[in-house]
Amino acid sequence: MFLWTKPKGLATFGNTIEKAQASAVLAANQGLYNGFLAAGLIWGLLHPNPAFGFQIKVFFLLCVIVAGLYGGYSVSKRIIIVQALPAAVALILLWLAR
Repeated sequence: MFLWTKPKGLATFGNTIEKAQASAVLAANQGLYNGFLAAGLIWGLLHPNPAFGFQIKVFFLLCVIVAGLYGGYSVSKRIIIVQALPAAVALILLWLAR
């Protein structure tokens, strides 16, 4: 979100400065969305009631999975591997650790 048009962001996502500038608003929206998902997962980890914390983590991991599947469908299949798959593994491990 913050490095989208900077050299590190350009290299990470393989963008040109022109493409990055043209899509900066979309990247900011996506970055903010991902920040909210991370905040939700942290909330679940820190919640004092373990049962409710578990539900929070399940909800936000499911959100990440759905977003990753949609991104894989609408943008690039790679998103399924880098976003949805790790969230699915985390969800499985969360259930097993319960």
